[in-house]
Amino acid sequence: MIGPVIRVVVADDQELVRGGFAMILDAQPDIEVVGEAGDGRAAVEAVRALRPDVVLLDIRMPRMDGIEAAKVIAAETGCRVVMLTTFDQDDYVYDALYAGASGFLLKDVRRDDLVHAVRVVAAGESLLAPSVTRRLIGDMVSRARPRPAPAGLDALTARERETLELLGRGLSNAEIAGRLVVSEHTVKTHVSNVLSKLGLRDRVQAVIRAYESGLILPGS
Repeated sequence: MIGPVIRVVVADDQELVRGGFAMILDAQPDIEVVGEAGDGRAAVEAVRALRPDVVLLDIRMPRMDGIEAAKVIAAETGCRVVMLTTFDQDDYVYDALYAGASGFLLKDVRRDDLVHAVRVVAAGESLLAPSVTRRLIGDMVSRARPRPAPAGLDALTARERETLELLGRGLSNAEIAGRLVVSEHTVKTHVSNVLSKLGLRDRVQAVIRAYESGLILPGS
């Protein structure tokens, strides 16, 4: 049985890329592309008007870039933001994730991975393989400009701090459960508590916080 349809907006200034992603997603029975945008400002307006579940945002767009659009969308709506990037040239992915994006997709993403990513993000989980996001964030944190040290880790219990560290290392719920010798249900509770106590949107931001707090060192 097909669940609720996932509503998506695709924003990219390259019409062929935008149209290709939209065609792939629209072909799925549980996904509907409700809008497209060719620049960041149009993307924000589309999200405000159409209230999609997920928006795909290219980082480099005219009028308003994807990072600024992500900040507005994350602050004003409950729409989940996925950034589109070329890994070898975009040095702003960390800033995009920090601004509220739930993750990233490479523009040469495989068809099945694109569809899977939209479903996973719409369900509120981390985007794609956690280890991929972990490596990217680790690289960006090591090169990013200094930021104020985050506060609030003292609000976590010892087990919640362990959970945050393992999230930062890119482990899945099942892998964390194995490490801590607890059930996956217990891990989900720990993850939920970590996100709530630290005011984080999702697991990707938890990975960022693990690096920023020094629980995980880039390259470790």
